[in-house]
Amino acid sequence: MKSLKLVTLIVLGAIWLEGYAQSQENITLPLGGNAYSSLHQDSERTLSNRGIVNWSNPNEYFTAYFRVSKPGTISVSMGDKPLVEGKATVEFSIHNQPKKIDFDQSQAFEGKIGEWTVKDTGYVAIIIKGLSKSGAKFPSITSLIIGGSAIEGKTAYVKNNDGNFFHWGRRGPSVHLNYLQPENVNAEWYYNEVTVPKGEDILGSYFMANGFGEGYFGMQVNSPTERHILFSVWSPFNTDDPKSIPDSHKIKMLKKGENVHTGEFGNEGSGGQSYLNYMWKAGNTYKFLLHGIPGTDSTTTYTAYFFAPETNKWQLIASFTRPKTKTYLKRFHSFLENFSPVQGDLSRKVLFNNQWICDDKGVWTELKSARFTTDNTGMKGYRMDYQGGIDKGTFYLKNGGFFNDYTPPRKILNRTTAGKQPEIDFNKLP
Repeated sequence: MKSLKLVTLIVLGAIWLEGYAQSQENITLPLGGNAYSSLHQDSERTLSNRGIVNWSNPNEYFTAYFRVSKPGTISVSMGDKPLVEGKATVEFSIHNQPKKIDFDQSQAFEGKIGEWTVKDTGYVAIIIKGLSKSGAKFPSITSLIIGGSAIEGKTAYVKNNDGNFFHWGRRGPSVHLNYLQPENVNAEWYYNEVTVPKGEDILGSYFMANGFGEGYFGMQVNSPTERHILFSVWSPFNTDDPKSIPDSHKIKMLKKGENVHTGEFGNEGSGGQSYLNYMWKAGNTYKFLLHGIPGTDSTTTYTAYFFAPETNKWQLIASFTRPKTKTYLKRFHSFLENFSPVQGDLSRKVLFNNQWICDDKGVWTELKSARFTTDNTGMKGYRMDYQGGIDKGTFYLKNGGFFNDYTPPRKILNRTTAGKQPEIDFNKLP
């Protein structure tokens, strides 16, 4: 009798293990972290952490993404039971091969959507369209179950919302250039040129030119009618709440340029912030100049200048003093990020060229090499649409849009353009 029970347990265990192995070949694709609405900025009410909700507009559709590392078959099923009002027909398509699924509130839905074949590696897009409905809304969809031979290799997607990664994942990976600099240089000045190609000035983009150890300086696309030249310096007091910074650790503004707004910022460290509303243009090249000099009282003063070809002059953005700090400029870097989660399915690109630093003796040094890196979203393998390289001799960064060719993190890039030393009379700067 005991042997029969043992055999039964072994058989049941084998069946469970087989089922577990099969389930391991499937992935659950949460739409809250991997899908986008065709309406982008107007999609907040229909795409949440719970997936597709409150979907009533037949002109709105959704696209969910995941990346496969081998070709093969892909099967798609519904994850959680969809919430259905009356009857509805929804179309799911991959590679322009649609499958229509009928939903009926009065009948159970078995969950299966269909099977496709992908012939190459890279990102797969599942397009979800509402064709008809008898009720007020199309079905609410939380997640999809993806199976098939194509996902047996490494699959990239946002797995869950731990660490608020539905937010970070939908923003997409940030990408950076960390410029290699000579040792033992007291760098007082840091110069960079930035060009956003036409069509790449996507809403929610931050094209950061002059990053340094204690802050950053660059240009943003904030809305269809507003763009910022942004300069920020972090407080040495580690907090995300600027109101909690003691007076002894606060960033102090010394001066600011005409029409420049200044204040405090939080949520990613805290400190002093300044920005100029300026409608910079894609295709034009803008110049960024940063001055950093240590004082005699354990403070360092940082001053940012911006040169627009439309005005043909250097403009002061702001000058801040940082306490508890005595340093020249260091850790030179640039980055590209998308700060709008609803825009993470759109690609953007920026060119950085002619980087120079000038020391305390007035000697200029060109920076021609940089290490490419990505952020935690990329390093965790949640998103792999990150890229950096050389475009016609110039550094470039690219992210978002679910393109397939990615750059290995920590790759060293070497700019081949012949740099031109900046001709700037520091004494005539505003």
